[in-house]
Amino acid sequence: MTEPQIQAWLDQEDTLVAQMIREYGQFIQLVAGEPGDVPPDFAYTVGLFGLGHPELVVLSLGGHTAMGVLNSLGARVRGGANLVPGELLTFDEWPHRIVVEEIPNPGEILFAANRHYKRPDSASVQAFQLTYDDMWGRFPWDDGYANRPELQPRPGTWTA
Repeated sequence: MTEPQIQAWLDQEDTLVAQMIREYGQFIQLVAGEPGDVPPDFAYTVGLFGLGHPELVVLSLGGHTAMGVLNSLGARVRGGANLVPGELLTFDEWPHRIVVEEIPNPGEILFAANRHYKRPDSASVQAFQLTYDDMWGRFPWDDGYANRPELQPRPGTWTA
């Protein structure tokens, strides 16, 4: 692509993100990885920072489930909830629990959010990683965790 084509695409993407935030309160950026990437895929919100709340990131759930989790928690935030690191979250419609963790390197992950808010990566919007348990209720830091640890690397140990 030429530079004008890239700029035209970015302009269209900026318009789409802004429209989605106006209509739904947030935009969800899905990021697909290549085989062997850590994490293999992730998704995050764009729009919660405008409400004074960190954006939310979830790893390795697949698009449909990730969007459901982020939409549910985004609705909670827009309804007045203020998620905090260490908080344990449950869902009526999903069998897993989530622990909220602060991401120390959001500028290496939240490119769409930083573009939307016109912030350089060095002054990134804040973000929380949503770490979910396995089918036995164990988290990645628990003994006997059933999932592959690389599916949910610890905050600060991975980038986009």
